Amino acid sequence: MAGAAGTDTGTGTGTGGTVRWGVLATGGIAATFTADVQRLPDAEVVAVASRTEASARAFAERHGIGRAYGSWAELVADEAVDVVYVATPHSAHHAAVSLALRAGKHVLCEKAFTLNSREAEELVALARERGLFLMEAMWTYLNPVVRRVAELVRDGAIGEVRTVQADFGFAGDFAPGHRLRDPDLGGGALLDLGVYPVSFAHLLLGEPDRVAAHALLSPEGVDLNTGMLLGWDSGATALLSCSIVGHHPTAATVIGTAGRIDLPRDFFHPDHAVLRRAGAEPETITSGPGPRGLSGMQYEAAEVARAVRAGEPESPLVPLEGSLAVMRTLDAVRDRIGVRYPADR
Repeated sequence: MAGAAGTDTGTGTGTGGTVRWGVLATGGIAATFTADVQRLPDAEVVAVASRTEASARAFAERHGIGRAYGSWAELVADEAVDVVYVATPHSAHHAAVSLALRAGKHVLCEKAFTLNSREAEELVALARERGLFLMEAMWTYLNPVVRRVAELVRDGAIGEVRTVQADFGFAGDFAPGHRLRDPDLGGGALLDLGVYPVSFAHLLLGEPDRVAAHALLSPEGVDLNTGMLLGWDSGATALLSCSIVGHHPTAATVIGTAGRIDLPRDFFHPDHAVLRRAGAEPETITSGPGPRGLSGMQYEAAEVARAVRAGEPESPLVPLEGSLAVMRTLDAVRDRIGVRYPADR
C-alpha cells in the first residue's frame, strides 16, 4: 500500500516536529494505541507491519495508514518511521525490538517488557549502545491519577507506606492451545496481568528485598492463579495477585501510617482514586483518560514524543532501570512457583 513519506529520514522527526510512528503487529492493543496516537497533535502513524501482508493491509485500511508491510523488516527499514511501537505478544518482544534498534529506530515496547530479565538486559544494552530511545509501554506510570498518587506517597500524605495491595484477574475459557497456556509464548497470568500489580508496587516502593509466591499451575506448566508477597527492609509489604481463572476487582490500595489511597477499579488506568486520612473527609483525585474516545495510551505516546524531540535516550517517568527491576521480580516469582519458559537459559 503506497503512501507519501515524510521529508526527514532516520531517527529524527518529520516536518514541524511531527513524530512518525510505525506499528508492529495488528492485534487489539495495536488498534487501541493507533486510535489514541492519531488524535494527538504532532503525531502520525505512517506504517504498519504484520507477519502477513493481508493482515497489515486490513489494519491500514481500517485506520487510514499509508503503508502496510507483510514483514517486520520492511517496517523498520522505512525511512519515514521515527519510532516503532511493538505490540506483539511478549514472547516476540526481544526479536522485534532488537530488529528495530539495529535498524536505527526508537522503540516503545508493550509490557511485559520481555520474557525474562536476561532478554530485557540485552535490549537495554543494545539501545544504549546505539544511542536510541527505548521505553516499556507501562501506560500506568503515565496515567495522571497514578502519577498524582505516587506524588502524594512521596510527599508523605499517608505517612510511611506499610502495605500495597493490588490484583488483576479474570476467568476465561482458555483451551490448551491458547497462547495464555503455551509456555513457548510466555503463557500464564503473571506476564500478561501480574506485571501490573508488580509494576505498581515497584513504582511506590522500588525493587523488593524479598519475594515469596504460590500458584496454581496448568498441565502445560504456566500459572493460572498466582499470589505474591513482596517485602522491603523498611518493613513495607505488597500483597499482589493475578489470575486467568477468577474474576478479580482489579483494584489497588496503598496503606500508610497516616492514611490510605484507594484505586477502586481498573487501577492500571484509573479515572479516579480516593485519599483517606484520619480526621479528614475523603478526597477524590480525578483525571479522566482524556478526550472522549481515547483510552489513556495517548499519555505514553506523548511521553515518547517529548523525549525523542528532546534527544533523551529514555523516559524519567518509565526508566529502563525500573523495567529491568520489574523483570527481575517477575523472574523471582516464576522461580518460586516453578514456571520456566523454553526461552529461559
